[in-house]
Amino acid sequence: MAKGAAWRKMHGSASFKRIRRAKTIMEEGDQLELYYDLAVLGEVPLAPLLIHDEGSYSVWNKPAGLLSAGSKYGDHCAINRWIERSTNRETFIVHRLDRFASGLMVVAHNKGAAANLSDQFRQRKVDKHYEVIVTGKVQENGDIADELDGKSAVTHYSVLKHVGDRTLLSVDIETGRKHQIRKHLAGIGFPVIGDRQYGDPATREPLQLTSCYLAFNCPSTKWRKEFNLDPTFRPSLEEQLT
Repeated sequence: MAKGAAWRKMHGSASFKRIRRAKTIMEEGDQLELYYDLAVLGEVPLAPLLIHDEGSYSVWNKPAGLLSAGSKYGDHCAINRWIERSTNRETFIVHRLDRFASGLMVVAHNKGAAANLSDQFRQRKVDKHYEVIVTGKVQENGDIADELDGKSAVTHYSVLKHVGDRTLLSVDIETGRKHQIRKHLAGIGFPVIGDRQYGDPATREPLQLTSCYLAFNCPSTKWRKEFNLDPTFRPSLEEQLT
């Protein structure tokens, strides 16, 4: 229950909600669902690093392996639950980052900030920049506008550096489709290093995809806020060689 694998649907309700307290009183007509996966429950969450705390929201450096959101089998390895348990603050997810990607994420700490930030992401008012290392020598900057799952998706990339048969790219996305960067780059023949799903399924390297920059309007002051990830946390071609 503490790890988020117990769900209750109250009589007359249309959906299930997590329950965490063993003292929760069930009533006639309620439904209870328990999900058990030893591998999921046995995982130990990795700790994110606080970058900035504005009160109504905060910005974190999510490590690779930490989830952006939980599943019905548990949420103790999700960034919002980690923050709630570590800081005793209500936390809302307003956007997502692939589990094995790393870098900047913003979370909200009240419903008003959550609605405001979610709207900014949905209306594409948030600037998001990523850095990735791909297999192959990308010769020039480019744009990809291939649809994903029947929806428009636009990705822009520019070359930062070459080392051997690998390229460090800066990537901007206009849309936020699931696995957009990984799918688009693999689709043009330059899969992201460490991508087992769309690249080399036998690779043992970590996914080289990092969220490095976020800019959005503060829900409280409306001022534009910018956050840059420290270079020590960004993908490095030199580290790839060692």
